[in-house]
Amino acid sequence: MGKLGNLGARLHHGEVGYDFVKNRKLWYGISILITITAIVGLGVRGLHMGIEFQGGAVFTTPKNMSASVSQAETYAEDASGHDAIVQKLGDGSLRIQIAGTDTGASDQIKQQLSKDLDVPAEKINADLVGPSWGDQIANKAWQGLGIFMVLVVIYLAIAFEWRMALAAFVALIHDITITVGIYALVGFEVTPGTVIGLLTILGYSLYDTVVVFDSLKEQTRDITKQTRWTYGEIANRSINSTLVRSINTTVVALLPVGGLLFIGGGVLGAGMLNDISLSLFVGLAAGAYSSIFIATPLVADLKEAEPQMKALKKRVLAKRAQAAAKGEPEQSADDGESYADEEPDDAAAAVVGPRNQPASRGRGRGRPSGKRR
Repeated sequence: MGKLGNLGARLHHGEVGYDFVKNRKLWYGISILITITAIVGLGVRGLHMGIEFQGGAVFTTPKNMSASVSQAETYAEDASGHDAIVQKLGDGSLRIQIAGTDTGASDQIKQQLSKDLDVPAEKINADLVGPSWGDQIANKAWQGLGIFMVLVVIYLAIAFEWRMALAAFVALIHDITITVGIYALVGFEVTPGTVIGLLTILGYSLYDTVVVFDSLKEQTRDITKQTRWTYGEIANRSINSTLVRSINTTVVALLPVGGLLFIGGGVLGAGMLNDISLSLFVGLAAGAYSSIFIATPLVADLKEAEPQMKALKKRVLAKRAQAAAKGEPEQSADDGESYADEEPDDAAAAVVGPRNQPASRGRGRGRPSGKRR
């Protein structure tokens, strides 16, 4: 843990780092490939909607049933003509879920299950969900998701700028698409718990992205008054300075969710945990990935398309070429120094560094350290 903490400090101070922004085309390609796979899975297999969304019936048998889950599935599918999901509960009872059935057919299915399972019909509890109510639930879920996305874009546009809002929106769509696509490929049932999981991971992904954006906004204040770094290089420093924090928070969040998914749902057979734990697990991982590899590099692309950022990049490269021609050491984004250490182009302007420290104060508290060149 000490080594990881030391690495985090060195990343934060700019002493070491990986060039995420420079390799952004690779990350874009990986994300496009994963997204296409998810969309194909969604188109081919589709989503297995729960009865809350399409209507149906849930039958619960008495305790300590002798019939196995596979036998009960066969009986339920033969009785209804629809696919059935059967779960064995902790007290030995069976929960038989059949989607797409109406009220009239449920009584007939109940009677047939009573005969097949050798259980009195009055001891089988039946809960019905009408298809119209399921449609309302589905519509409300999509409306809630849409409102959430709109509010997110408005907030980011006000708090930061429209380019960051657009990049965050793309990252959120990326996370939703991957999570929904994996749901289709795995074949897990989509329930209200799934929707809750999706909204949860979107908030988590947004938090991770905003942390990087906040660092980027601070470090690029008065960026055009210096000629040491380009916007993309400072964006890369922002990713590296928050990298260990993002990894730590993601791992800590994934551990309990992984326990629910792989141990609770897989080993112990608590299948009802799968609907929310899968969306959380995939979404948390995708959210951490998108905040580092998609959102910030995309902001760098959008910003460096601006005329003033293009001009800044030309000045930075020209200065480096001039220094190289004179045989002076090249200063780049990885030299561990703040651009506040150089004299401002406008003597009347106070250049603010990555930690919001004026250049005139020297190497004060919170300033990135590194070898002076």
